[in-house]
Amino acid sequence: MKIVVGSDHAGFALKQAILGALREEGHEITDVGSYTSDPVDFPDIAQQVCGAILNGRAERGIMFCGTGVGAAIACNKVPGIRASVCHDLYTAHQCVEHDNVQIMTLGGQVVGVSAAWELIHLFLDADFSESEEFRRRVAKLETMDGVRIGASAK
Repeated sequence: MKIVVGSDHAGFALKQAILGALREEGHEITDVGSYTSDPVDFPDIAQQVCGAILNGRAERGIMFCGTGVGAAIACNKVPGIRASVCHDLYTAHQCVEHDNVQIMTLGGQVVGVSAAWELIHLFLDADFSESEEFRRRVAKLETMDGVRIGASAK
């Protein structure tokens, strides 16, 4: 799978701990930064992660920050993106299955490497449901994105 990853300084160590294992599993990884533990603003990195999803360079994204919350907020500001904090097993797969989430966010100060690895596997292995109810709801989210950026609602 083509995966884009990004982090701020607070998520940098967790991102670094995960990158090699993702590559070893055969995933094509694009790392958009941060490349050091020096302070950086997570919205800047989140925009790059979102851009890779929207332009088709990646199928899924993983964004690491201190808690995962700031990264999720930043990603969800970008029309067409659905991101979720994924610190529990159920959310890690259900957010894809029911809400077609493209980007998971993880908190480097909240979850350890082993837990993050398990959450990432669930997220990457999940598929969006074929159920009409979930498809209908995601279509409504997409319409809301259009309204937010000034387009007329469908």
